[in-house]
Amino acid sequence: MGKGGGCVPSKRRPPIEVPDQEPSLQETNSAISSQNQITSTNTTIPVQYNPTLAVKKCKIFIIFYSMYAHVELMARRIKKGVDSIEGVEGVLYRVPETLLQGTLEQMKVPQKGNDVPLIKVDELVNADGFLFGFPTRFGSMAAQMKAFFDSTHELWMKQKLAGVPAGFFVSTGTQGGGQETTAWTAITQLVHHGMVFVPIGYTFGAGMFRMDSIRGGSPYGAGVLSGDGTREPSATELALAEHQGKYMATVVKRFARPFSLAPGEKHN
Repeated sequence: MGKGGGCVPSKRRPPIEVPDQEPSLQETNSAISSQNQITSTNTTIPVQYNPTLAVKKCKIFIIFYSMYAHVELMARRIKKGVDSIEGVEGVLYRVPETLLQGTLEQMKVPQKGNDVPLIKVDELVNADGFLFGFPTRFGSMAAQMKAFFDSTHELWMKQKLAGVPAGFFVSTGTQGGGQETTAWTAITQLVHHGMVFVPIGYTFGAGMFRMDSIRGGSPYGAGVLSGDGTREPSATELALAEHQGKYMATVVKRFARPFSLAPGEKHN
């Protein structure tokens, strides 16, 4: 668990199921009514709210690098999926850019908005789960994301992220450009931190098997084919991204951070 005191998942872990729909308004109102009052035969006694008993939402950090906005579009749909699961919240972050501004201008890279903050390494301990998104570079993660992982050395030394669920979503230029290998080769980062890799498998159902259109994505995670940078993500690609957010949220609700080295403790 993050230091912020995230959700406390059940120790009994039934099979992962992504809910098809949210509770009805009538069901929601009924639940709220039951929680806020105790009804006796003749008297209704209000229950006073105790903030110390409030359960904080689980937080899934959706950390990404996006050059031409393809990965960012997926990140936002993933957040939508995460937020649709009760008790879980998706938080968007960018990783720092490593290219010079002049280089970015020559590559015609669009300016980034200010609504998504840069992630700081020491903030990672506040997450209950991670989804990392990045484009491929020769079949593995882009240098910007690798540079960020390289900066997490202090957390690795104390295994502060051990046991935290994590997954990937990617963008590639072509169908054979690394939709699977980009995520596969990134698993090494999770292994050294002791994080738990959570693939989506084939939980998206029939959408994983259709052959009537070109799409990104694999059992490793959601994906988009960007082409020369001008191709827009398809409806199927975005739907798979949203599904990954929902799926990850259900997994995170069932996990707790089991291990980390005590402050000052060193590796043998």
